[in-house]
Amino acid sequence: MTTTKKLPVAPAQKRDEEANRLGALSVETTIDLEEFSSSIRDGLMAFCCNTGLVVVAEMMEAELTEKIGEKGRHDAHRTAFRNGSTAGSVILGGRRVPITRPRAIQRVGGELVLDAYRVFTNADLLAELALERMLAGVATRRHVLVEEPIGTELEALAKGNSKSAISRRFVQATTKKVDELLRRDLSGLDVAVLMIDGMIFKGCCVVVALAICADGTKVPVGLWDGDTENTVVVRDLLADLVERGLRYEQGILCVLDGGKALAAGVKRVFGHYGVVQRCVVHKRRNVADYLGKDLGAITDRSLKLAFADADWRRGLRVTKGLATRLETDHPSAARSLCEGLEEMFTLRRLGIPDLLARSLCTTNAIESMIGTCKDLSRRVKHWKNTKMACRWVGAGLLEAERSFHRIQGYRHMATLVRAVHNEVQQRLEKERTEITTTTATSDNYDQAVA
Repeated sequence: MTTTKKLPVAPAQKRDEEANRLGALSVETTIDLEEFSSSIRDGLMAFCCNTGLVVVAEMMEAELTEKIGEKGRHDAHRTAFRNGSTAGSVILGGRRVPITRPRAIQRVGGELVLDAYRVFTNADLLAELALERMLAGVATRRHVLVEEPIGTELEALAKGNSKSAISRRFVQATTKKVDELLRRDLSGLDVAVLMIDGMIFKGCCVVVALAICADGTKVPVGLWDGDTENTVVVRDLLADLVERGLRYEQGILCVLDGGKALAAGVKRVFGHYGVVQRCVVHKRRNVADYLGKDLGAITDRSLKLAFADADWRRGLRVTKGLATRLETDHPSAARSLCEGLEEMFTLRRLGIPDLLARSLCTTNAIESMIGTCKDLSRRVKHWKNTKMACRWVGAGLLEAERSFHRIQGYRHMATLVRAVHNEVQQRLEKERTEITTTTATSDNYDQAVA
């Protein structure tokens, strides 16, 4: 009985080279229409699939002849010998279809693997197809209903379209996509803004990062899982981004929600180079949650006008006055409002034009991306572990990226970059001045004591 050797999957670059070599083959095939009468009745797609299998068989035979010479002709310099045929399969219409492939044994090195067979049996195609259909909302048990028609005869022989097979391919594809996301080289990105937000995803808190480049384009750059949005999770996420090449030496604007942990993590990693803008919508929502319905609505309108005031000093003054009025009857709301209050006005203080400032004073861009993750996973009923949640989040981030547009007000990004750079320079100069003053005071004290 003839056995089939398991073939490794070729890397993408190698598969491209093999496909190019196949394009150089000259194959002339004659089709007997009577032989394919049943597939013709099944439709054009089924007919094309059946004739395609004939062409694949001819390509394998032509490649084998090119590599080891014509069958039955003596050649003393032959490097491999024909060894009959064996059962195999190719990818067709999203499933595996059995075929009979020719075999050849090399003088040195074992079985000769044909490029034609390696290309047409590449399992990566199945994984990519399963991923696309799952992201489109097709359940694993319904994939068989949306597959391409390949003919009644081939349908009876096809394999690999079961619910469990589709699930395994989806896991394989999403694992690969998440690895690509987490290994992206960021050194080539001119990142001006970094948005960070977290979400509770099926019992797991996942913190995600969205980079906005100097030309206004948006790129998801990372995710990190943990129990909560704590400082350690954010610090590790940012440290990973820096390790992968994120450049922030000229300063970077970090847009965060209202949580203290995110701001603490940014300051821990970026120091003076991280300019923080808190999300004004999160702040308004957090304050309103401490108040009743009527008072919450009135307070929210006041905060909305204050945060949008072109004169940031007046807006800050109005907000502090509101906090003072809330202090008597609603101290928790007042404390929530005062926490990180000046960071609500960072963009206004830097003089950023209104359209861009309104786009970046909230985390709407990253929340929209997070919403895509939740929409894609809404049909999942059984969650195994945190790794599964991260796979779905990663797949959602990459799916959202496909429909990204540049941020509104992107034409003013150059103004933002200059303003953040100047802000960082002022901070560094202030720190140097303070160090010089402290050193001088210490020297004077030592002299006086002496």
